[in-house]
Amino acid sequence: MDLDDRHAQAPFTLRPAVEADAEAAADVWLRSYDAALPGVRRAHSDDEVRGWFRYVLVPGGDTWVAADGTGALAGVLVLDEAGIDQLYLAPERRGRGLGDLFVAKAKELRPGGLELWTFQVNTPAHRFYVRHGFTEAERTDGSRNEELEPDVRFVWKP
Repeated sequence: MDLDDRHAQAPFTLRPAVEADAEAAADVWLRSYDAALPGVRRAHSDDEVRGWFRYVLVPGGDTWVAADGTGALAGVLVLDEAGIDQLYLAPERRGRGLGDLFVAKAKELRPGGLELWTFQVNTPAHRFYVRHGFTEAERTDGSRNEELEPDVRFVWKP
């Protein structure tokens, strides 16, 4: 695969998550977290994350998934009242425009503005959000998150 093929936008379909998506969405989250944040302790086991998707995020949240042409899930976006609560892409799907599609969807659904938190060590995420018009608003020592990892709050205002 040459560089142009790798960065070509694959055909993804964004849609609200349904009950049948919970397991695959949790799997995307787990694989993405482990690949992007290898030095950050996860506060919950794999089974707890799967239950969180099955019983909380998919049925009760504003949860979106991206499916490729085969129907396989490639990413997950969870919105809360303030903005982006979760945005995770399958590691092999990064760099193909999928994150851009999710941020565009989040801006469409929350046109008054968005905020999100990401860990300070996740500098690729910082660059991604800044590229999409977010600005850094706050840094903390991590004492308010379950991972106890220093984090950053980003905001986007239209």
